[in-house]
Amino acid sequence: MSRTALLLVLSLLALPVEARDANKGQRLAKTLCSRCHAIGPVSSSPHPQAPPFRVIARRYKPENLEEALAEGIVVGHRDMPEFEFTAGDIDDFIAYLNRLRRR
Repeated sequence: MSRTALLLVLSLLALPVEARDANKGQRLAKTLCSRCHAIGPVSSSPHPQAPPFRVIARRYKPENLEEALAEGIVVGHRDMPEFEFTAGDIDDFIAYLNRLRRR
């Protein structure tokens, strides 16, 4: 990797979570995950084995989920499909989980 590319990657990683788009992350969660998971601050999950995202956000530091999201989460409830997220999707989703964590 060239020095310029490395600096670009490092600068993107240094973006504060607030610079990422939590609203896009919420829309992503609603589109892909709300069939099973509660994505809001108070509702129950439609699928009994799928924890609400607010619980996940409080149980785990959201940034620690980045690698699992990038590689494709293959654990979770047994009905959970595999997803592929772009780097931007992951950043936005993590920002949304952080917003839930602060509530």
